[in-house]
Amino acid sequence: MKPNLLFIRIGFILLFLALGAHMYSIQVQQQDAYAQRAQAAASNGTNAIIQRGVIYFTDKNNNTIPAVINKEYPIIYAVPTQIEDAQESAQALSPIVEKDPQTLQAMLSKSHDQYELLVSKATTEQVEKVRALDLKGLYIKNQIFRFYPYGPMASQLLGFISPSEDGSVQGRYGLELEFEDALHNGKTEAQDTYTSIDRTIQAEAESILHDLVSEWKATGGTILVQNPHTGKILAMANDPSFDPNQYGQYSLKSFLNPAVELVYEPGSVFKIVTMSSALDAGVVTPQTTYNDTGSVTLNQSTIRNWDNKAHGIQTMTNVIQHSLNTGSVFAQQQLGREAFVSYVKKFGFGQVGGVELPGEVGGNIKTLENGRDINYATASFGQGISVTPLQMISAVSTIANDGVLVKPSILQDSKTEIVRRVVSSDTAKKMTDILISAVDVNVLASVPQYQVAGKTGTAYVPDFQNGGYDTSKVINTYVGYVPSGGTQFVVLVKLDKPQGAPLAGNTVVPTFKKMTQFLINYYEIAPDRLDK
Repeated sequence: MKPNLLFIRIGFILLFLALGAHMYSIQVQQQDAYAQRAQAAASNGTNAIIQRGVIYFTDKNNNTIPAVINKEYPIIYAVPTQIEDAQESAQALSPIVEKDPQTLQAMLSKSHDQYELLVSKATTEQVEKVRALDLKGLYIKNQIFRFYPYGPMASQLLGFISPSEDGSVQGRYGLELEFEDALHNGKTEAQDTYTSIDRTIQAEAESILHDLVSEWKATGGTILVQNPHTGKILAMANDPSFDPNQYGQYSLKSFLNPAVELVYEPGSVFKIVTMSSALDAGVVTPQTTYNDTGSVTLNQSTIRNWDNKAHGIQTMTNVIQHSLNTGSVFAQQQLGREAFVSYVKKFGFGQVGGVELPGEVGGNIKTLENGRDINYATASFGQGISVTPLQMISAVSTIANDGVLVKPSILQDSKTEIVRRVVSSDTAKKMTDILISAVDVNVLASVPQYQVAGKTGTAYVPDFQNGGYDTSKVINTYVGYVPSGGTQFVVLVKLDKPQGAPLAGNTVVPTFKKMTQFLINYYEIAPDRLDK
């Protein structure tokens, strides 16, 4: 064998022995340490994710705006089996990670524990201070977390993610739950979700709603804005809301979306449904009259007008203008029970609308199944039945959309889905004219140089403990639209239990006007009433 080949072979043997010794050091001597780090690296933090689709808002020009993204944060964790002095380490860490020393010591003293999360989404200051401690068994690494850049904005709509029992994260509530399969990094590539929520409109709605709830010390409220022709939801604001970045600080009830998951008795805004139905059936016209005596007695129960007054001879237009309960009962009685219930269902009540959100409920119209006259009478002005705000705005959008009900949608790219024609085009036009006259008569919702169609509703809150209604608690609603400009939006404002049980004219109507004026400017809708 030549000397050169001999030296080359000897070199390979020495290299192999050196690599073998190194691998032995890694695999055997340092096995525990590397295993612990590997397990820690694989562990998920509170909301740690690998990949998840982005959720977007939009604007009137169809520009997309990220509403939910994935963001990298540092986390601080410990490997307790490597901690040399649990008590000393706990004392040093306590002011940095904001945990009491006793809790930390218990976490760091677990003899067989290979991972304890100390801080998720750590601040730069926390990271620097932990590094300065230079304690064995403490580690810092970056993880990707779900981040909601607008904080509480549209929180019940968006939802959040949280850990599951198997350690993975999963969408909870809202769109995070509804589109879990598409958003999640599962078997297929994660997909993004594009909503129809206009960030500018949503921000304005939340701002003025918060002011309304605060001013009247109410328990909550909702503002919805919908395009009546496409069914697209442009804003879905609820107050109170929550910050999905810090969801653990809130109660479970904070996560429910009142616009689709909670019901209420709508009150006189439901007169729009009753009167439209009677007009469409041809049993009344806008000029049909009746004699208002101030009350109606049915099944030994007496219904009175909200002002406890008798108004004499009134037209159906007057009924909406002055929100007369007796007139709504008259229209329902002319329609008849079966036809009334049929129209209520055609408008979408008593059934879910199919919006792309979890937990949607269909309301309750079961009182219209027991055959008592009083139930049909009270339902005609929105008491004794329950609806969701989304159902209510969709019904009024039907009138604004020439009598055609479309499926409500929260997605930007969803195709408009016509559900059914509910009333004729002529009926929708007559009802719009009546609603415009109601705004003109009552003034509060009117916007200079624009026709505005709308209706108030003040409903007593049911007293489930004692039966009947608690007259000290009300829910105020106003819903309306601007017919000019092709009716680009319908607005619903709802206020829950304002203090002092005020009428809707004092609370939600001014807020509706603010929202409507904002939308007129935002969409640059030209005036259609230059003489006023």
